[in-house]
Amino acid sequence: MSTGADLRAAREAAGLSLSRMAERTHFTKSYLSMIETGRRSIAADVVTAYEQTLGVPLSPAPGDPLRVAHEWLVSASPMAVQASSGRKVGTSLAGELETRVVDLRHLDDTVSSDELGPVIFKELGDAESLVRSASFTEPVGKRLFTAVGELAQLAGWVASDAGQYRQAERFYLSGVAAANEAQDKVLGAQLLSSLSYQMANVGNPADAALLARTAVMGADGATPAVRALFLERVAWASAKSGDESATWRALDAVDDAFDQSTGGEPEWVYWLNRAEIDVMAGRCLIELGRPAEAEPLLSAAIESYPPEHAREVALYLSWLAESHVKALDFDAARASIERGRSYAAVMPSARTDSRLDAVQRLIPGR
Repeated sequence: MSTGADLRAAREAAGLSLSRMAERTHFTKSYLSMIETGRRSIAADVVTAYEQTLGVPLSPAPGDPLRVAHEWLVSASPMAVQASSGRKVGTSLAGELETRVVDLRHLDDTVSSDELGPVIFKELGDAESLVRSASFTEPVGKRLFTAVGELAQLAGWVASDAGQYRQAERFYLSGVAAANEAQDKVLGAQLLSSLSYQMANVGNPADAALLARTAVMGADGATPAVRALFLERVAWASAKSGDESATWRALDAVDDAFDQSTGGEPEWVYWLNRAEIDVMAGRCLIELGRPAEAEPLLSAAIESYPPEHAREVALYLSWLAESHVKALDFDAARASIERGRSYAAVMPSARTDSRLDAVQRLIPGR
């Protein structure tokens, strides 16, 4: 996504004054000045004019997920338009919001949190404004609040990945409120389970384990894959808190639940597969002091990932590196960290950078 500062930097790098840029692009100097200093939003034709004049690309290629995210950010969402009009919301708008939530969720696979976060936060704000101000029937309202809860979970996940933990917690808890309005206990449990995962990583693991178990118990009617996801978070929090027996019980339950899945799962659990389960098992094994058993699980899972999922590959390589460090194979650890940093450069993540730095510090004589 190009910013005004990007345009200015590209112009100055080409040795062009603002006056000369105005002459070549046929925009006024004052208008371009406001664009470059952030006082005016950037229209697509301005970026195109800079690209053509300077001969350098300043925006993602058509079809690039980053361009999709950018176009979404600068456009007015149907939710904002509807909320401002005051008309009654029907099933078509509810369906459009549901589709947008799914699209955003999949963009998160390939677009960094820094780029995607503002898009999701804007969409969540528009959706929350809609349910506060519009009128709708009870069935439509249930769909709207469900979508708001799912957006809040995604916003919390992205904020957490960017290191914005307090904001992530607020998103998760506001999502629980939306899930309650929708009378969707499973979605509410997903939000609490997601919060427990963050707490296990940056808070009190014992509290995280309690919250994760609460989510499992409260998820009446959860499908097998969803139950497996919730149990994974119990396993991780238990491993982080040093409760080995609880970790093994939860990991065994994850396998049992996932094996029962035959389809009909919520869309938001699409990403959970056997490779993800193996990664979590490997991570837990490292926490329990069994790095040699973790290495083959992590290696096989990493090789199965598509390269465009660069954030996940980089993050999982940090765990592979830690398994090597704790097995005293420091050369292999360094190689995994270097490989992880190459993926992290493609899709930046505060969480990934923190993990790679932490493992780097474990290597003697680094």
